[in-house]
Amino acid sequence: MSIPQRVRIVEVGPRDGLQNESAMVSVETKVALIEKLAAAGLRDIEAGSFVSARRVPQMADTKRVLAHLRLPPHVHLSVLIPNMRGLEEALACGVRGVAIFAAASESFSEENIGCTITESLTRYAPVVEAAVGAGLEVRGYISCALGCPYEGDVAPRAVATLARDLAALGCHEISLGDTIGVGAPLQARRLVEEVGRDIPLAQIAVHFHDSYGQALANIFACVEMGVGIVDASVAGLGGCPFAPGASGNVATEDVVYMLQRSGIDTGVDLAALIEAGAFICENLGRESQSRAARASLLQRERRRVA
Repeated sequence: MSIPQRVRIVEVGPRDGLQNESAMVSVETKVALIEKLAAAGLRDIEAGSFVSARRVPQMADTKRVLAHLRLPPHVHLSVLIPNMRGLEEALACGVRGVAIFAAASESFSEENIGCTITESLTRYAPVVEAAVGAGLEVRGYISCALGCPYEGDVAPRAVATLARDLAALGCHEISLGDTIGVGAPLQARRLVEEVGRDIPLAQIAVHFHDSYGQALANIFACVEMGVGIVDASVAGLGGCPFAPGASGNVATEDVVYMLQRSGIDTGVDLAALIEAGAFICENLGRESQSRAARASLLQRERRRVA
């Protein structure tokens, strides 16, 4: 085992989390959430996306959110973009990173972005080149890395090949996404092992949804392999609006609790993170999906009553 001493958390709640919430969230609330997440110690935050407002209305105000944020310089904000127009909007807003998204299955690629995997790479090539030329870091997301809602199991070799191709375009980091949350720990380990044959382990991030309750186990299996970058969403917000049956992302609070209790540094203040989760859940009118947050708040209430 080569467990890293520190794991970098990429907080995706303000984008991947909120985009799948039916209740519309105001610009002011999004700004407050991102600032609370940064105050809790999260240095990598996906703040929004420049995608079709018709398909993802929750992200239509990303430009306004970015304009109102007041964050320390060490916080790295990124946005998801689908094309050159999205890149132009991102550059105008002054973010330091962008992300593109591809799928490991042809069916999901056609359903999600309306083209084949090969066509998606051809479309992204000039976008990534322009982004890198402008000094931005580019992250590549791979959807359906452990299973597709239309095709079932996805071969690890197909994921590895796509990861290699995205890295060749200029993506500095590749996030392997279990979009529908069907993976299990040994599958996750085999996936990282296979992808690691094509790109350096330091470039691999993992992004697990918790449909079958396996996300934390999958994450730790990958961390044991040496993966040092983990995506998570505060309070377990979100899912995927284009993947039938996909439940929420793994909760950032639960990931931080697991890693810190295992002696792995994250740089995150768990108590402050739980407060950020409680804030957004109150605004959404829903309960946090984080077990660590619920347990902490219950324990606090018991102490108060006692």
